[in-house]
Amino acid sequence: MMPPPVSPATFVDLQPESGSFLDDVLTGLARSPKALSPKYFYDARGCELFEAICELPEYYPTRTEMALMADCAGEIATRLGTGGLLIEFGSGAGVKTVTMLRALQPAAYVPVDIAAEALHGATARLGTEFPQLPIIAVCADYMRQLQVAELSPYAGCRRIIYFPGSTIGNLTPEEAQSFLVRARGLAGKNGAMVVGVDLKKDPEVLHAAYNDAQGVTAEFNLNLLRRINRELAADFDLAQFRHVAFYNAAAGRIEMHLESLQSQMVTVSGRGFAFGAGERLHTENSYKYSEEGFRALARATGFSPEQVWVDAGRRFSVHLLRS
Repeated sequence: MMPPPVSPATFVDLQPESGSFLDDVLTGLARSPKALSPKYFYDARGCELFEAICELPEYYPTRTEMALMADCAGEIATRLGTGGLLIEFGSGAGVKTVTMLRALQPAAYVPVDIAAEALHGATARLGTEFPQLPIIAVCADYMRQLQVAELSPYAGCRRIIYFPGSTIGNLTPEEAQSFLVRARGLAGKNGAMVVGVDLKKDPEVLHAAYNDAQGVTAEFNLNLLRRINRELAADFDLAQFRHVAFYNAAAGRIEMHLESLQSQMVTVSGRGFAFGAGERLHTENSYKYSEEGFRALARATGFSPEQVWVDAGRRFSVHLLRS
């Protein structure tokens, strides 16, 4: 018997002009303290390194969330029903998506990711595994308001937004609140959101997760400078920066930085920036929540928290929110 034909995916490019990367880097390096957005980690090499991080023994979130989703996906489907429109923010390699697709059996799947190469690769793999599933892949920054005309044939479907991976923690509480307001607007009436949230825990566990013994997270962090060098005509000397990650207990977040090992000047597209010895470039936050803390945040944005699932070690949580 011949296998069923693979349904061709639709690709929608909503990426901003390439100049926005340069503008954001120049603005971030001119700040005091200097800071860049973690969304720029994910060039092709950055995606490879992040997938490697997810396999590290110290990095608990991915395997904990996947095990949790395997346990709760059936109940999520029972609560939400099948045949909806599944919209995934930050879909990446699509590894976590398979469980949701099997449980929810959506009318169509809409992965949204800023990394075009990863989006194409994941779409191809999922298209092979789910050959009858319409896939509308959107290359976009999901932190912006999304308007995708290609979704109009599914106007009558319940919209379910899937945001796994504890990526919500990369946002400040104020940013997270604004993001959830936009997500609720996209979900629309009778919609829902399933979101992965990393929980507060022993700081030593957190420290180990972001300072792995193999140095993969350090390489991931430094790769941001390599990308800036390649794409923005910069001259960062990676040997003169080191990865720094620590838990800021007062703020309730992991912070990642790149620390200058000496006083130096760096040029980006012809513009110079001075770094003092020990000066840090802030590259990422990862906020950790209590279960009720996140539910309160969701309520403040108009969502109605319905159910939360937590692993036995109380390291990670999956929240079902109704719009």
